[in-house]
Amino acid sequence: MRRLLISAAAIGLFALPAVAEDYGVLMKTLSNPFWGAMELGVREGAAAVGVNVFVQAVESDQAAEPQLNACNAMLEQPMDAFITAAINSTILLPCLKRANEMGIPVVDLDGNLDHAIAAEAGVEIAFSIGSDNQAAGAQGAEWLVSRLGADATGPVLVIEGLAGNITGQKRATGFAERLQELAPGLEIVASLPGDWDRGKAANITNDILTANPDLVAIFCANDGMALGAVETVFAAGLQDQVTVIGVDGNSDAVKSIMEGRLDASVAQLPYLVGKQAVEMAQMVKAGETVEKFVFVPTLVLTKDVLDAGTEPMLAFVK
Repeated sequence: MRRLLISAAAIGLFALPAVAEDYGVLMKTLSNPFWGAMELGVREGAAAVGVNVFVQAVESDQAAEPQLNACNAMLEQPMDAFITAAINSTILLPCLKRANEMGIPVVDLDGNLDHAIAAEAGVEIAFSIGSDNQAAGAQGAEWLVSRLGADATGPVLVIEGLAGNITGQKRATGFAERLQELAPGLEIVASLPGDWDRGKAANITNDILTANPDLVAIFCANDGMALGAVETVFAAGLQDQVTVIGVDGNSDAVKSIMEGRLDASVAQLPYLVGKQAVEMAQMVKAGETVEKFVFVPTLVLTKDVLDAGTEPMLAFVK
């Protein structure tokens, strides 16, 4: 009697389950609600597309050298893609070059890397994803002018991010350039680095208010610094005179806006950035073509917008 030999693969028996890919995700710090929301998006995006993620972060968004050390340590474990939010545009480049040499595609999370500088260092970036930071700054200026009027005059303070950080630079530049276009009578009397630090922003605000008691507005490159500025403005009893705008739209900012303290925040929708970063990294791994720069929309949050609750993008404010 002849035996009929049929392979297990032919009839689908004993098929091994597909092995899920592993993505490394290196963020700045999870102590900031902005990055907490982005981590949530990363994890939910990973669950949606069926990949594993292991997330690392450092103590603060000023800890550049510790972040480089964390980056190198992460490469000691196998990964199929590396999603990184660099503290500045150069600190991670040696590590990311090593990742490329290992055949690992690199994703720039939140647009913290300069593609030209990276290329000079031998780093290929699969794509950058985040908000258009310059446009976000400009959006803050547009909202301020809509509130104060194109004929408004008076001194304005800009509190930048960490010196050398491309994200903060673009937000501050976008705000300053658009403000000059729309309301040249609103003069920026100081533009100073607050290093993403709430306490430092509060101190800067105090110093500038002392020198410019007629200050009419403060634009901060993130919400943490904006909340520090708000504390100083309220302590001085100038909340009806000084309009304060932040950027990020994090949970602390939303609470402050609802309490009638912070006037506005240009929401960067970090949850959506994190979720789409993982989804698009999988597209890269599958050989699909993605744009080199992917911009997630921004939204100006005010008490009126939050009270109305009708804006569809509010679903992504976490």
